[in-house]
Amino acid sequence: MNIIDLFSGAGGLSLGLRRAGFNVIANVELNRDAMDTYAAHDPSAQHFNEDIRSLSFKHFRSTVDVVVGGPPCQPFSIGGLRRGNTDERDMIPEFIRCLQEIQPAAFLMENVPGLIQKKARPYFEAILVRLATCGYYLSWAIVNAADYGIPQKRKRLIVMGYRDEQLQFPAPSHGPSTDQPHVKALDILGEQPIGAPPNCPVKFAKRPDLRSSPYAGHLYNGGGRPLDPQGPSHTILASSGGHKTHWIDTEKIAPIYHSHLQSGGLPWVGEVPGARRLSVEECAIIQTFPKKLWFAGKRSSQYQQIGNAVPPDLASIIGKALYCQLNKKASKITYLENAISTKAIQLKLSI
Repeated sequence: MNIIDLFSGAGGLSLGLRRAGFNVIANVELNRDAMDTYAAHDPSAQHFNEDIRSLSFKHFRSTVDVVVGGPPCQPFSIGGLRRGNTDERDMIPEFIRCLQEIQPAAFLMENVPGLIQKKARPYFEAILVRLATCGYYLSWAIVNAADYGIPQKRKRLIVMGYRDEQLQFPAPSHGPSTDQPHVKALDILGEQPIGAPPNCPVKFAKRPDLRSSPYAGHLYNGGGRPLDPQGPSHTILASSGGHKTHWIDTEKIAPIYHSHLQSGGLPWVGEVPGARRLSVEECAIIQTFPKKLWFAGKRSSQYQQIGNAVPPDLASIIGKALYCQLNKKASKITYLENAISTKAIQLKLSI
């Protein structure tokens, strides 16, 4: 089945979907570095390094079976201004236009959970109606990458649509509801450093924000946090490369400092001994990119490409479930119960 990947970035979604059995025939990505990265690992696809608003997709009708993509999340991310559909970067209407022009059998759209929260919720519900009027049965879910064996806590909104019936999401394979614990990020990285960390020292915050876990809150400068040795990494951010880069607590200072603050101690001053921020290569590993994958551009661009991506392993897992359902193939995949777990919406409306 043929796919076009919109807003593809470096290609995390495409990498996973290819492993799941799909044939990616084209991608659209405005950022030059991200497109160069994508083209390097998929030279056979047709590459559109252009503003999606300038493109027509009608010539892909009857050729593309599934449209996938993650429209820019900044308008809805809790880390941004959250201007929603008033933000000029809101490209969801362009994703819908692509569906209307190609008329594929199915689609998969990825975004941040902020799209369903508070003031963005009415816009999300309007999007669902528009997608349904394109002729699809819809289902959506907030999935956490860690629940599918990815060494990272990364929640994302996934919306899927299919013309014939409602699609189901694969059930989690790791975490409290399963017999498999979450994968530890430090187990995946190993003990030896990989690549060069950014030259950005970790310092104790002047006004620490204490939480119940030593690995949460803001006890240090910037948004980077120490990795929990007993669990997945925090979400790898597109703004990594500076103070927002997570770090490895090589001298196990975090639990000691946390206990000190809990007992009423004053904040410490200066650099955190042994703190080492994650390199580009380590962030890519946590995101489950292939270890030898080449990323174009300066280091700041590489961090951004990695942080913006869908983890390829997560894309592969969801992709296999999607592929089996679209091709009516029997599989050993366990699916979530749509009515409860995926907040499924049946909006197959007449056009």
